[in-house]
Amino acid sequence: MTVRQKLYEGKAKILYATDDPDVLVTYFKDDATAFNAQKRGSIEGKGAFNCAISSHLFKQLAASGIPTHFIAQTSVNEMQVRAVTILPLEVVVRNIAAGSLCQQTGLPLGTDLPQPLVEFYYKNDALGDPLLTDDRLQLLQLATPAQVEHLRAMALKINDLLKVFFAQCDITLVDFKLEFGFDRTQQLLLADEISPDTCRLWNQASDDPEQRVLDKDRFRHDLGNVESAYRQVMERVLKV
Repeated sequence: MTVRQKLYEGKAKILYATDDPDVLVTYFKDDATAFNAQKRGSIEGKGAFNCAISSHLFKQLAASGIPTHFIAQTSVNEMQVRAVTILPLEVVVRNIAAGSLCQQTGLPLGTDLPQPLVEFYYKNDALGDPLLTDDRLQLLQLATPAQVEHLRAMALKINDLLKVFFAQCDITLVDFKLEFGFDRTQQLLLADEISPDTCRLWNQASDDPEQRVLDKDRFRHDLGNVESAYRQVMERVLKV
């Protein structure tokens, strides 16, 4: 049996090398974390759900002209991806007030934003992934001004595409986090995953602030039925 070389293990995924240095394998784990890993647990089947959801969404986005690192889903929990150097930035797009936006601004949960809000966070667990201003982005030189504007434009285009897609699933896309990286040719690619771990998703069939939640907030806030919510998202996504 061939032992694969583990390149990196994060909170939710493991990255393995292949015989091709430009191709890696991402393994999706059932592990769950919240509040910068202060809360830990496991969600049965989460890895398979997120792998299937992410694979389907990456294919949908690629068909609409978004360059991604996705190559193919190779097993229930695994996908082949292009090797990229991840930018140390998390790009968050918000359509509706929730989470830290409510905590930091006082906006009521569920407030529709007049236009999508794009935010940049420093991808640094030791610092708690802080929100960055434009001046701080420039100070830390995490990306050039041109790259930041490119990231913003890509994030907004992805938001437009995902909002329409999830609406077809009777799901409201509240907000989501994206990560990007450069491949060997220095092309900027959408990377990481798009799943209930990285998106806030609300069931349009419910107005109840707890029952409508179909994402990791069920785990964060002990709402129960976490596995069922992830499975429901997967089943709806794969039908579109």
